[in-house]
Amino acid sequence: MLIVLRHGRTEANRAGELLGRRDPSLDAIGRAQAAAAAGVLPAGARVISSPLARCRETAAALDPLHEVDERLIELNYGDLEGTRVADVPRAMWDAWRANDDWKPPAGESHNELAARVWTLLDELVVPAATSDIVLVSHVSPLKATMAWALGVPISISWRCFVAQASILRIATGGLNPSLRSFNETSHLAHLA
Repeated sequence: MLIVLRHGRTEANRAGELLGRRDPSLDAIGRAQAAAAAGVLPAGARVISSPLARCRETAAALDPLHEVDERLIELNYGDLEGTRVADVPRAMWDAWRANDDWKPPAGESHNELAARVWTLLDELVVPAATSDIVLVSHVSPLKATMAWALGVPISISWRCFVAQASILRIATGGLNPSLRSFNETSHLAHLA
């Protein structure tokens, strides 16, 4: 099984900011979310994390000796980094939603993100068919993973919400990847 876990909360997440390549640590809620996720994910799974601190800290709750893969890093928001989501101009959101090749100034497009994430997923299809692999990543790579599993364009990412410390599960043993769950959050109920 291929399991993708979004990192726990950071102060920037709480503040509603676009958080791409900045590297804050988890806040107290984020650390509790990571511990809760570790309690429901398979022990002994291979764990691969984004290189950013919020993912590495989340992954460490599962396996202190986890691997790191640069392809799991969050979307580069470029000049929009740190902007509150509510403060991004409507015209910019419209341009972004209309074109998967559009990118913020000095940033990365959804197609560029998908290309790097999908390369990693293609490498993991066979090993994940016989053993559990947990990827600890960010909202945009997680949405790209769902698009890969469903065989649909990355533009689907605009139509889904990914909660912090939520879990996505994909079976890879059949003819095609099979989405088994998306946005699992029941392990976080006691933190609400």
